[in-house]
Amino acid sequence: MPDLLCTGEALIDFLTDRPGVSLTEARAFTWAAGGAPANVAVAAARLGVDTAFMGKVGKDPFGAHIRETLAASSVDVSHLLATGKARTSLAFVALPTPDDPQFTFFRHPSADMLFRPDDLDADFVRSAQFLHFGSIALIADPCRSTNLTAAEMVRAAGGFVSFDPNYRPALWPAATARERILATLPLCDVVKLNEAEVRLLTGKDDLVDGAEELLQLGPKVCLVTVGAEGSFYVTPRSNGHVPAYSVRTVDATGCGDGFTAAALKGIMALGDPALLGPLDLEEILRYANAVGALTATKKGGIPALPTAAQVDVFLEEFA
Repeated sequence: MPDLLCTGEALIDFLTDRPGVSLTEARAFTWAAGGAPANVAVAAARLGVDTAFMGKVGKDPFGAHIRETLAASSVDVSHLLATGKARTSLAFVALPTPDDPQFTFFRHPSADMLFRPDDLDADFVRSAQFLHFGSIALIADPCRSTNLTAAEMVRAAGGFVSFDPNYRPALWPAATARERILATLPLCDVVKLNEAEVRLLTGKDDLVDGAEELLQLGPKVCLVTVGAEGSFYVTPRSNGHVPAYSVRTVDATGCGDGFTAAALKGIMALGDPALLGPLDLEEILRYANAVGALTATKKGGIPALPTAAQVDVFLEEFA
């Protein structure tokens, strides 16, 4: 049974063959498995966490590649289903600038959107210490109901829920996203956001104030990444900032997912997120910042995610 269960979209990222161009300018692409929850699953497994992924892909070569990629990183894919009713989701990604990827999605619908509540293995879901999912799963039913049901199952069994708003403007209107994300936060224990998502959800430029407002809806911890400035945490009792590691960014795709997986590894090792103190969270964010930084030094999402041994070497260099 997994310590961490990730649910939601698993897709194929088509990455432009060179940086500095938009999707309309690109002429060649390299493709790899991706999707935020799948990225988190692989990142956590590479960091030594017992991880499973639950969702749906198409009965096509891309779905088979996703299954093989996750399994190759020791992610349990026994509950990754395949359907012939829709194809695996595709995302085309350009890097006009290294820190601001440009996305275009093909999901009309895609297989992950057809993940149904009756696809859930209830005993398997309830066995997880943590469940992690993101807002793309909230865009449409049946996958919206499925992911919310899974979160309720884990909470009812005494586990914890991690959530990433992961807003993609190309997929749904800001007002709808804001409404559904805010409605989901009472189910969540840990929320990981970036600067733009804090502003989207709260309208506040002061990110700490915005995170404190989100905590009032139920989460125990908000983790916020702020790019080259690092990250910070906010709990009902304290908040703090941890600086970033300086690296040459090649591709920011997957950095937030690597950060999330690393943070969850630290939180899970210490237990209930509500009991985490400042020293705990500062150490957790230092490690998560390192994973995010390492991910940024290579192209692609899953291919760039580091192992625990690679993170240890990186941290020794900065000691």
